[in-house]
Amino acid sequence: MDSLRHLAAHLGLDLTAICLLTFAIYYPRHRRRDLVPAYLALNVALFTIVAALAEVGGRGGMALGFGLFGVLSIIRLRSDAVQHQEVAYYFTTLVLGLICGLPHLRFALAAALSIVLLLVVYAADHPRLFARARRAVITLDAVHTNPTALRADLARRLGEPLHWTVMEIDFVRDLMVVDVRYREPVGTSAPAPTHPHIRTPTPASPPASTSVATGHVDVPRPAAPALDTA
Repeated sequence: MDSLRHLAAHLGLDLTAICLLTFAIYYPRHRRRDLVPAYLALNVALFTIVAALAEVGGRGGMALGFGLFGVLSIIRLRSDAVQHQEVAYYFTTLVLGLICGLPHLRFALAAALSIVLLLVVYAADHPRLFARARRAVITLDAVHTNPTALRADLARRLGEPLHWTVMEIDFVRDLMVVDVRYREPVGTSAPAPTHPHIRTPTPASPPASTSVATGHVDVPRPAAPALDTA
């Protein structure tokens, strides 16, 4: 009975910690609903496996270690679908499940470690931390071979460039793709996305019947009246 009560207390701690991480920190900041059930299910499932392995293996030991290694080895994160911030939340979810799932770990120590994890994630992912720092992959409609000219072009379009990497240069189409980190100008109304893909617009060509330089517009001639031959 005491073991069941102890396990229930750890489960309550785990559910409280993962709900705070998911609903109080992650979702209000990133708004990705599809990852909310993933975090919850992964955390609770890992808690269940750790608690079960600990009970089967006595106080843990080699069976618990090999079991956890096998469980964690099947977890696969795709970098093209999950951002780096969300990977950090994934690992925090895993660690919370591991800490709270160990039944022989003192409840006070598990609670203290969980609080430390939540505070670190809350501070590290706070919107005011490097609030103006942005990243963008931008396609320029010009090829700059001079770094000074490239820096001036990026500053004119985005803001103060902090660091950039030229990813692609196409002399045939006269364009280049640049991965740039920049500081957003002060007074911007809406925050930019974390890593948008921006393509500079190409000005549309004027219609064939309009001369932009002279302002002359071709007017269609009226049709000639039909002659009555009767």
